[in-house]
Amino acid sequence: MILPIIAYGDPVLKKKAQDIPVDYPNLEKVIENMFDTMHNAKGVGLAAPQVGLSIRLFIVDASPYAEDQEDEKKQKELEGFKKIFINAQVFKEDGQPWKFNEGCLSIPTIREDVERKPVLKIRYLDEKFKEHEETYEGIKARIIQHEYDHIEGVLFVDKINPLRKRLLKRKLTDISKGDVEVTYRMKFPLKK
Repeated sequence: MILPIIAYGDPVLKKKAQDIPVDYPNLEKVIENMFDTMHNAKGVGLAAPQVGLSIRLFIVDASPYAEDQEDEKKQKELEGFKKIFINAQVFKEDGQPWKFNEGCLSIPTIREDVERKPVLKIRYLDEKFKEHEETYEGIKARIIQHEYDHIEGVLFVDKINPLRKRLLKRKLTDISKGDVEVTYRMKFPLKK
């Protein structure tokens, strides 16, 4: 089932999400709905707060980025990069920060350069609650960092230059009010 994506301005997007217990009701269905919602919106990642659930869950599917890769090896890596992260904890980020133009399904029509470190180490549970500790680099790391920020109550616009964010204030307010064109279902906190 395709869920509405929560727009910028809703308090759930600024709240640190809660850990998910093993007996969380209908978790499998929540995950399935999130994948349906993300694919419908043509996203590469989606966090539970973006569908109104303040729980530590996010999903990624980097397949759309695979098409942009000229290197065949990188293309194959991204094609198969589809994962579920439960109760994730990033415990290390390394390397020289690099800028990349990011967008967000909760903040449609706005894209900005965000600086992040290229390597991250993360500990998380999969959908069977099996623990993993892994290292990711490049685009994979970037997608995970962006979605991880969501479960920490941080949005990509919180990481840009304060002056630039002030210049975007009107656009952000318009998004909160629903004064934006989108091709997917959304829920706007200030829509009358």
